[in-house]
Amino acid sequence: MLIDTHCHLDFKDFDKDRDDVIKRAAAEGVKYIINVGSSLEGSRRASELASKYDCIFASMGIHPHEAGTVSENIISEIRDMAKGKKVVAIGEVGLDYYRNSSLQEIQKSVFRKFINLSTDLNLPLIIHNREANDDTINILKEEAPGRARGVMHCFSGDEDFLHQCLDIGLSVSFTCNVTFKNSGVLRALMKNVPMDRLFLETDAPFLAPQVFRGRRNEPSYLKYLAREIAVVKGITEEEVADVTSKNAVTFFGLGKK
Repeated sequence: MLIDTHCHLDFKDFDKDRDDVIKRAAAEGVKYIINVGSSLEGSRRASELASKYDCIFASMGIHPHEAGTVSENIISEIRDMAKGKKVVAIGEVGLDYYRNSSLQEIQKSVFRKFINLSTDLNLPLIIHNREANDDTINILKEEAPGRARGVMHCFSGDEDFLHQCLDIGLSVSFTCNVTFKNSGVLRALMKNVPMDRLFLETDAPFLAPQVFRGRRNEPSYLKYLAREIAVVKGITEEEVADVTSKNAVTFFGLGKK
């Protein structure tokens, strides 16, 4: 069994063959998929997909690129949707200083609101961070003192940032970009993540594995990530699948939904 803890099947990239994509994932052993909202409309679509397909769960959130659009009414709607039966997380939310599509101060303010929302609803965070390491960690420490309950998705930081994430209690997920020929640094970092803090994700339609690089990614390709982790960790693919699936089921409460 494999679990894709982060993808975007609601995106238009899948409009022509969404059912087939989901069937292919099941045929390749992907039992559960978490469809992650990245906008208000995306969160609505994620909720709809979770209602339609038994294998899909949803996460509600606004990507930092869209932070400038977030109002109290939108936070309120996200809160209401996040109470849905198959909603398992708040995200993806966080900071992105690479593109700065929204002002940094607005991003930080919105991130704080979503951290508090996750605490209020007792849901874990799915965190986006790009070139905002210090602010991401500092805000998590301030808003969730002790141990933060969340996963740093599509990890792209350095070794120091990885240790800070682990030290405050975060789990970590990597995507199929660790299969890229030039991803040696990411693979070295992945080797240092304890197996009980590791999740699998595709971030589909983005970051297809090396064998399909440049094409659309999809959950059925998760096996290529599991295979790469097995090589890096020196364990079997079956062990990777078993441990990461147990991690995801426990962390997101999938067995209770």
